[in-house]
Amino acid sequence: MNDEPVGPLHGLPLTIKDTIDTAGLRTTSGSRPLADHVPDRDATVVARLKDAGAIIIGKTNTPEMAIPYETNNPVFGRTNNPHDLERTAGGSSGGEAAAIAACLSPAGIGSDLSGSIRVPAHFCGIAGLKPTTGFVSVDGHTPRAEGSLLLGVGIGPMARTVGDLALLLKVIAGDAKLQPAREIRGLRAAWYVNDGIAPVDEEIVGAVERAASALHDAGVKVEQARPPGVEHGLRLWLELFSPSVLRQLSEFYREREGEAGPQAAAILGRAHEADSSMEGKIAAAERQAKAVVERERLREELLRWMKTTPIIIAPVGATCAFKHGARRVEVNSESVSVFRAFSYSQTYNVFGMPGVAVPAGRSARGLPIGVQVVGPPFEEQTVLAVAEIVEEALGGWQPIV
Repeated sequence: MNDEPVGPLHGLPLTIKDTIDTAGLRTTSGSRPLADHVPDRDATVVARLKDAGAIIIGKTNTPEMAIPYETNNPVFGRTNNPHDLERTAGGSSGGEAAAIAACLSPAGIGSDLSGSIRVPAHFCGIAGLKPTTGFVSVDGHTPRAEGSLLLGVGIGPMARTVGDLALLLKVIAGDAKLQPAREIRGLRAAWYVNDGIAPVDEEIVGAVERAASALHDAGVKVEQARPPGVEHGLRLWLELFSPSVLRQLSEFYREREGEAGPQAAAILGRAHEADSSMEGKIAAAERQAKAVVERERLREELLRWMKTTPIIIAPVGATCAFKHGARRVEVNSESVSVFRAFSYSQTYNVFGMPGVAVPAGRSARGLPIGVQVVGPPFEEQTVLAVAEIVEEALGGWQPIV
């Protein structure tokens, strides 16, 4: 109205996951020690959103200290899946996914160390992008991104459409230059539904196959092939990141253990049981160092493979949204731990590659199914372009009925 320039997000209301600092707005990470914590500065991504004209209208729920895969904590309680209130919205960005799916928010920001953007997006029927590790600032996140966690953690956008993911990414990436998308026609892609770790529900297998077919129709050269190294994803995740998570939680709750909720208390118990002697600490450090070396070797092998096949289509996980409190899920008559069920997402945290979850239909029970599109480091634009083809062909986000 004043003929003054406005930002690309001028007037757009957004929500932010409650692990990401917002100046003057309570940021708790779902934990009692931070229940009344009000940061005096914004996380870098929040500052960039505000500079672009966005209006932060609120925070969204997270598991205590972002421990996946169910959003429940001792401060605000649990988040229900808007498609089925008896089921979880996922974690750890479950509150963000539920809010966007239910049209309480048009879009927002989550974080992801083990599928924490992509799994809730898959559960709630929205789109979510985990950028290349290091591409978007993780400043102002609690738990802190430090040590080995910097190999896999990321902050990224969540929205109802892939186009909105692209819009937000341009803002939160700051001065980083987005590589232009590759020519889609003639691009090579591989799809797989068996990573050698977890079985996959047949309805999700069908969604991945339909996504591959849609890409074929768009001129992509598609084949069924398992990328090298993915069978080591879950083990390497545990070896690389679990020691850092345990150490960080132990430091956060030191002399305040009684304030930990059930999930955090269980992890603290495991940390207490671990060998705390100097010999034990040295052995643990050596195991983690070996895992870093193995990760680098396997990552290089995967990157070489992706020079000729740059796009990967895979499940986000083995199952759709599970019921609250579940520790195991049944997949094709096999009982699988919840953590193992999402090895398909964890793998791309281990290797630090961009991945987007895009809606790809519903199960017979009416639960959303997402498909994961992965690409080479820093090729978010290509990944999003491919995801947009899947979105258009398979229907994308659908209102809750």
